[in-house]
Parts: sequence; structure tokens; C-alpha cells
Amino acid sequence: MSLSRRNLLAATGAVGATVGAVAAGGPARADTPRGRPGGGPGVRTGFDRLAAGGYAELAGQRVGVVTNPTGVTPEVRHIVDVMHADDRVNLTAVFGPEHGFRGTAQAGGSEGRYEDPATGLPVFDTYLKSGRELADIFTESGVDTVVFDIQDAGARFYTYIWTLYDCMVAAVGAGKRFVVLDRPNPVTGRDAHGPVLEKEFATFVGREPIAQAHGMTVAELALLFNAEFVPEAAGRAVELDVVRMSGWRRGDFFDDTGLPWVPPSPNMPTPETALVYPGTCLFEGTNLSEGRGTTRPFELLGAEGVDRRWAEAANELELPGVRFREAYFAPVFSKFAGKTIGGVQLHVHDRNAFDPVRTGIALLVTAKQTWDGFAWRPDNWIDKLTGSTRVRTAIDAGATTDEVVAGWRAELAAFRRTRREHLLYRGR
Repeated sequence: MSLSRRNLLAATGAVGATVGAVAAGGPARADTPRGRPGGGPGVRTGFDRLAAGGYAELAGQRVGVVTNPTGVTPEVRHIVDVMHADDRVNLTAVFGPEHGFRGTAQAGGSEGRYEDPATGLPVFDTYLKSGRELADIFTESGVDTVVFDIQDAGARFYTYIWTLYDCMVAAVGAGKRFVVLDRPNPVTGRDAHGPVLEKEFATFVGREPIAQAHGMTVAELALLFNAEFVPEAAGRAVELDVVRMSGWRRGDFFDDTGLPWVPPSPNMPTPETALVYPGTCLFEGTNLSEGRGTTRPFELLGAEGVDRRWAEAANELELPGVRFREAYFAPVFSKFAGKTIGGVQLHVHDRNAFDPVRTGIALLVTAKQTWDGFAWRPDNWIDKLTGSTRVRTAIDAGATTDEVVAGWRAELAAFRRTRREHLLYRGR
């Protein structure tokens, strides 16, 4: 099924029926989910359903896959290895994003182009490539269909969703079909939170105007991107198909799914990291450590000279679902490497009540209030993360947490309306 701005709204309901019917056919595979913790049916990812249907959606196509270490079956076999060994699909190329296809590179790095030792397949590097350059890579690869299967973390500034976007744009330019295999949003898909990007602040941590915590799956984002943002080329829109999950409910956290967690990047080691990340990643835009170089990135925050007053001030706000512990730690790399610094550790005790974006703003406000060394990164990276100058200038002007959050209320409401049109799953 091809979807574009013109037919998206009419076709959205048919996406689940058509693709679901294809993916549900065929014999069950041994690597299907074992079930949810505590019993009940587990979630079947888009790949699980595609494979169960005998790869009917890819029949007769030369296929290239955009993926990373998170592209695994419930038995933690990588989908590239599974597809390469299956005569029903003609897998001819792999495309690696940031950190690489096999995940050997740290933040801001990739694996380059090489031949995968396990399969012999050519691996093309997509990191920081877009537009014509990326379209030329797709053309060079010789594939007919580009398949995307990467686990997202649920935040606008997590770059894999913009790899998705860039690949969709490039697929238009190269005349390639595009298929998205869906996976869960690990922090639920209940709602969207936070400021919406202003277009003039677009970077690889935010290409288009979506909320900071978007509350969507990658397939839902692909539908939104295609309807709202992906440009047509020579009158042609991207030929987009999505393969839905089954068993996923919008209120599910990752540990509700019965699926294995594979760190999607080196500093996203657990689903608990993903829970706080949409808020505490904002500390990348400050001179405080965001916990990189520790075993609890984005849960530990701090700097030299920070003491108990920060945790005390944050706890006084009585933010829902979270408490703060005075903490001391020594990062082994990144900011303050090898130095013991003070700060806070977040302890989320009620994840249903927890609002990561509001919490991140509250921590910025209280850090500035309690530590006279607080500063933004000189390049104002905070503006790229929040999507405008408004958060930074409001905090500098002495705004409270409530006042900062109120500043994005109207734009968030507008995004929520747009988002609602592209949701594939219901239920809490």
C-alpha cells in the first residue's frame, strides 16, 4: 500500500488491515515472543509478523535494511542474519546509522563502509548523510526496497527517527520503495509532551516540528513524516508501507512487551534510561555532566561544586513519580572524566505519573538556582535540543518550572491534534 499526503487519511485505517493480513499468514516461527511478564500474549514486532507471513511484502524485491543491534527477534537473533539465511527474501545490502550496523561506534561515530563478516553483505554508512548523497547510496546499492527496523527511545533528539526521515526523503529521490517494521515506543505511546521544534532550529537532533517526547512508534512517525514533511520529487511521493506490531497497547512500557531490550546506543543501556532521557538529555546543553561515562547515563547528573542543595531543591517541588538523591560519581569519559563530582540521581517510583520533560525543566531551573557555576554550552546547544530559544531565555530570566512549561502549551496542543491522525494503535 502506498501512502502520501493525498491518500494518507483515507488509507490509514486500511494500513493495519492490509499489512496485518499479509503479515499474519503463514506458519508461526520458533522465534515468536514468549509472552508478557506475568502471563498473557506478548508483542509481535513488525519483523516477527513479516517473517511469519513468508516475507510476502518483499517478494520479488532486492532488499536493503537500515538497522542496528536492536533489529533482533525475540530469541535475540539479528534480523539481517535471519533474512540472509532465508531463501524467501533477497537481502542484498545493509545500511548502518549512527553507532553502526553492529553497534561498534560511540556517540557521534559510525562504522563506515565495509563487508559484513557474518553474511558477506555490503554495509553502507548512512550516518550524517541525507538528500542526494544518501539517495545516491541507495542507487549504488542496487536495492528495490529499503526496509527500516530500529528500536527508538521516544524522544525527538534521539537521532534514529531522523535517520528514518532522511532515508524516506532519499528513497523519494532514488525511486525506492520504503517499508517500516514497527517496534514499541519503550516509554509508552499515551501522549506527547514538551516543546515543539521551530523549523529554524532544525538539526540532526530534530529535523521537523514534533514534540520533544512524541509518544509515537516509528511506523506512526513514518506516516506522520510522509503526510506532513517528506517532499515529493518530480511529482512522486515515497512509496511507503508499514508492518504493524500485534499485541502492543499505547500504555505499555517496554517491560510489558515480553521483548528483549538491546541497547539502541551505548548510553541507552536500559529501558529505565529511556524513561528519563526525554528530559535529562537537556543537560547535554549545559556545563553539567548528563551521566555519560557512568553506569547510569541520564539518571546521574552533576558537576564540580554541586552539593546536597540541588537534590533538596528538586525534592521540594514534589514532582510526580520521581525523587532525587544526593549523589557523587566519577565519569570515566565525557564531561569531568576522572573527576569526582556532585549532583543528583533520579529515582522514578511511579512511572505512570512521571513526566520526563517537566522533570528535566525543573532540574535545569533548580540547578541554576543552587549552583553558581551553572552555564549553558557556549554554542547554545540547548536551543537545538528544546527546538527554540524560549526555554533557555525563560530560565535565564528566572522563570519557574510552571512558567517554562506553560510556554509551549499551544504548540503542543496543535501537535497532539496532528499526531492523533497517524496513530495505528489504541487502548491503554
